[in-house]
Amino acid sequence: MGLLSVEQNSWLFVAILFGIYHFAEGGCLGRCCQGADRTCFTTDWRMDRVYGTCYCDDGCVRTNDCCFDYPTECPARPCVVSEWSHWSGCEKPCQPSFRVRRRSIQTEPQNSGQVCPKLEEQAGCMEYQDHQRQFCAQTRGAAFITTMEYSKGRTHGLYGAPVDAGFCMEFKLESLTPQCMVENRPYTRWMQYMREGYTICVACQPPAMSNHSWSCQGDGNLAERNDLLHWQAVGSPRCRGTWRKVQKLEHCSCPQVHSFIFI
Repeated sequence: MGLLSVEQNSWLFVAILFGIYHFAEGGCLGRCCQGADRTCFTTDWRMDRVYGTCYCDDGCVRTNDCCFDYPTECPARPCVVSEWSHWSGCEKPCQPSFRVRRRSIQTEPQNSGQVCPKLEEQAGCMEYQDHQRQFCAQTRGAAFITTMEYSKGRTHGLYGAPVDAGFCMEFKLESLTPQCMVENRPYTRWMQYMREGYTICVACQPPAMSNHSWSCQGDGNLAERNDLLHWQAVGSPRCRGTWRKVQKLEHCSCPQVHSFIFI
């Protein structure tokens, strides 16, 4: 192969200069745009190895038309949030209600970084003193239940004294609403483990246990075995159903996912 002519060398020199200039001007250097911005484009190689119009905005990852250097020039930065706050008190005293905890955004996501998670969570609860610090009156009716996890905070009563261990009731679930099966919030997932025909355990402990009757609302302790009793999940009013008493026990012996507590 012979040497290039002067004219060919001149064209090669121009091509090299154009390539260097194009490399300096193309790509995402200095072009990172937030959100979906279709004016944020240039002409260069794309990440899918196609040469042409390419973009440097957040939306290019979804449309697969980012410039080749988007990951390095516009590195993804995920959302950063604070730690959870402490749980609030129950929204309403003396009845099944909910408590709230929140967190805040410290850094917004950039360049298609991971989006921010939920900033608020709710969980069912019940307080046994009203706003005047008077103890709530016990009422008869359906049993209100929640996960046994809630009992971990019941090692001491309102005035610091160790709580009574209480007792446990075994029930056979007769019916439940479809809402129980679809609950997927972090503090309501326990409802998914309830099925018709299952035997479950529900603990009766202070402060849900009345100091006068040593019973919990809806515990069925005095009911006959054939009596159809009603229950409702705290945290999701639409999750409710019926059960029949099996027996009263000193301690609950059901698996953890089938163990609950009266509220």
